[in-house]
Amino acid sequence: MADTQAKDGYYYTEKHEWVKVEGDVALVGITDFAQNALGDIVFIDLPKPGKQIKAKDSLGTIESVKAAEDLYSPISGEVVETNTSLGSNPQSVNAEPFDTWMVKLKNIQTSELGGLLSAAQYKEYVSKLD
Repeated sequence: MADTQAKDGYYYTEKHEWVKVEGDVALVGITDFAQNALGDIVFIDLPKPGKQIKAKDSLGTIESVKAAEDLYSPISGEVVETNTSLGSNPQSVNAEPFDTWMVKLKNIQTSELGGLLSAAQYKEYVSKLD
């Protein structure tokens, strides 16, 4: 598997979302595996700031030329910001999935990070899907 499948410092779900904690804020996006499986992304619907999200709850949808899929939050928290540039440039997720966050969460439940996959665990998980 290429190293683009997972980056250290991120936590992963088996549904191919990632979360990266920076101080008291968590950034959430999708993995390279997910964007590759979806194909060309054409639309992303995200929640408004202020919305409370629980881990594994849907936090929006992502649409590609192939399919529409729910996005799930890896951890609980409050949406403080959405990546508004995705409205006009959703394909940036295809180009740079680990640098393109979708939502920022605050008041995160860091205890939930232990239930997510590390980069090594995620790489192993994805390698079994091919």
